Amino acid sequence: MTERAERPLRLGTRRSALAMAQSGQVAQAVRQLTGRAVELVEITTYGDTSREALAQIGGTGVFVTALRDALLRDEVDFAVHSLKDLPTGQPVDLTLAAVPLREDPRDALVARDGLTFAELPSGARIGTGSPRRMAQLNAYARSHGMAIETVPIRGNVDTRIGYVRSGELDAVVLAAAGLNRLGRTDEVTDFLSVDFVLPAPGQGALAIECAAVNADLAAALAELDDPETRAAVTAERSLLAALEAGCSAPVGALADLLGDGQVVTEMRLRGVVGTTDGSTLVQLSTTGPVPTSHGDAIALGRELASEMLAKGAAGLMGERAL
Repeated sequence: MTERAERPLRLGTRRSALAMAQSGQVAQAVRQLTGRAVELVEITTYGDTSREALAQIGGTGVFVTALRDALLRDEVDFAVHSLKDLPTGQPVDLTLAAVPLREDPRDALVARDGLTFAELPSGARIGTGSPRRMAQLNAYARSHGMAIETVPIRGNVDTRIGYVRSGELDAVVLAAAGLNRLGRTDEVTDFLSVDFVLPAPGQGALAIECAAVNADLAAALAELDDPETRAAVTAERSLLAALEAGCSAPVGALADLLGDGQVVTEMRLRGVVGTTDGSTLVQLSTTGPVPTSHGDAIALGRELASEMLAKGAAGLMGERAL
C-alpha cells in the first residue's frame, strides 16, 4: 500500500454548521465505502465572509471557488458542495464524481407562533435572501389577495431564524433539506408546496467533486451517485444555463419522475422565472422520457428554457451573474 492510500482522505468543506453537517454525512459514507479515514478540512469562502447580497458579489460560485482552488492545489482530495451553489459550467480539471440521493427539495417556512403561510397576518414581513423565493411568494400572495412584504436577509440558519425569534420578522423561508440535515425540522411551521414555490435548480442535492486526475478516487466516490437524482438536477441546471442565469437569478426549477407507483415512465421538468415583486412570472413545464444519458437530461432543460425565453423570460432575469 502506498503512503498516499494509507493517509486519511481530506474532505474540503465550508465552515458553516450546515456545510459541516452535510460534509460529515458524506465523510461517514465514504469511510464505509472505502475503509479509509476521512478528515474534514474547513475552508472559508468569499460567500461566507461577505455581508453583501449574493447578486452584488457575483452570485454564482461565491461559495465554491475557494473549495475548488483547494482541490486544484491538492490541499484536499475531494469537496462537498450544495449543488445549487455550483456554477453550471463544469471545469475540465475537476470531476463531479457523485450526486447522492436528493433530500427534500422544498422550501420551508419558519414563522412566529407556529403560523402556516396561509395564516400569516396582512402585511407580514418574510425574510429571504433569494430573488427566486421573493418572486414566487409575492406572486402567490398577489393571486390570493394576501399582503406580504419580502425582506432581503443574509446569514446562517441561526441568524435567519433569529430574526423571527426576536420579532423583527414574522417568518423566514429556508431550504427544507438544510433544516433536515441539521436535525431542525421541528422548527418548520409550513412546508411550501412546489406547486406554488419551485425550488432552486439542484436544491436539496449535494455535489461531490474531486480533481479529474484523481481517477481512482472519482471511481470510488461514484458509488455514492444516485442516477435519478443526477438526471433530475442535470435537467434543472441545463434550464438554468440556457436561461444564462446564475444562482442569484430568480429562477426556480424542479424535475420529478412520473409513473404509476411501480414503474417510472417519464420525467417532468417545471421552470419559473419572475420579477421579484411577483408582478410577472413565466412558468412552464415539459414532460418527456426519463433521460438515459447526460445529453438527454441537458436536452430536456434546453427545450423548456427555449419555450420560456419565447414567452419573455429573458426580460425578467434582472442582474446577470457573471
